[in-house]
Amino acid sequence: MPEPLDAAAVQARVADFLAAHDPATTDRLEFLRARFDAGLAWVHYPPGHGGLGAPLALQAGVDRAFAAAGAPSNDPRRIGIGLGMAAPTILRHGTATQRERFLRPLWTGEEVWCQLFSEPGAGSDLAALATRAVREDAGWRVTGQKVWTSGAQLARWAILVTRTDPDVPKHAGMTYFVCDMTAPGVEVRPLRQLTGDAEFNEVFLTDVWIPDEHRLGDVGDGWRVAQTTLMNERVSIGGGPLPREGGLIGVLARTWRERPELRTPGLHDTLLRLWVAAEAARLTGERLRQQLTAGQPGPEGSAAKLVFATLNQQISGLELELLGDEGLRHDDWGMRRESIVDFAGRSPTYRYLRAKGNSIEGGTSEILRNIIAERVLGLPPEPRSDKDIPWKDLPR
Repeated sequence: MPEPLDAAAVQARVADFLAAHDPATTDRLEFLRARFDAGLAWVHYPPGHGGLGAPLALQAGVDRAFAAAGAPSNDPRRIGIGLGMAAPTILRHGTATQRERFLRPLWTGEEVWCQLFSEPGAGSDLAALATRAVREDAGWRVTGQKVWTSGAQLARWAILVTRTDPDVPKHAGMTYFVCDMTAPGVEVRPLRQLTGDAEFNEVFLTDVWIPDEHRLGDVGDGWRVAQTTLMNERVSIGGGPLPREGGLIGVLARTWRERPELRTPGLHDTLLRLWVAAEAARLTGERLRQQLTAGQPGPEGSAAKLVFATLNQQISGLELELLGDEGLRHDDWGMRRESIVDFAGRSPTYRYLRAKGNSIEGGTSEILRNIIAERVLGLPPEPRSDKDIPWKDLPR
């Protein structure tokens, strides 16, 4: 096996690519496709799948070089579920044909992805899901309901977990698929939120046919495949790269600096404590990303996501307290359908209300605390009386 490329070799490839593909004159989609084919999409992926087999740590330098050259972006916020969750799952568990079919248009943004995991009857227990997939000829018939699906109204594909065997314990009877969101029987309905927006959806699946070649992993191995998605999801939500004073703490600090008439000594003390906590979380996230260069995400990502949710709620709460009566005005009740959550570009009340969802999406804070306790701290697990009971015999 050849040695991984070093930083100088990767940067040389970037320079050669830019010399051959002028961002100012090359069509945007043509440029992105060529960048993927050159292995400069995500450099740590294998050759042929958008990468060079290089260390993940080199990706930031590649992205900076393309940005400095004025290269077009693949709009990562719009396709975040595909980049952060679907792609690593397909890479790890997909067949060669699946990787060839899905990864390139996923990275270029030609095909948007969503995630069909949560269900109204399963709560925080993903393994209790009830969406059924039944074998039919060369494929499967899927019927059920999913909920809290971000971007489903825009998605071409979905990562989907189903129940294929109700006669075994809940974790053993799950199977993972790629679902065509344009297939007959797929219905997307908006869910209006506390903020007035409808960024989430409920998705109804009625006799949706999925070919067996769109199955990821073995039949009955869906829980293990889903863990790859979930570990990457928590890192992508809570461990993304930020500059100093990035995120909500930057919004709050800017208001503090620009509105001196709002300041009080007590609020100043609270602001400083949150600023320090946010900076510690940012640096910890950077360390976590460096650790990921050595392998797959682990349970540590749960801690990053938990801290992210807690800090967002505390910071948005302090912003309303700082603004006083002014912070209670909310006139942004139009039902927006954007798939991108824009904290910085909205009102303080929007930030306060939307931050409440951070402790639910991507794994509830209660579940994440259990994961941290058991898999990071090594504490005894919670009693689980349903662990060995067939799913069909569980109370619902």
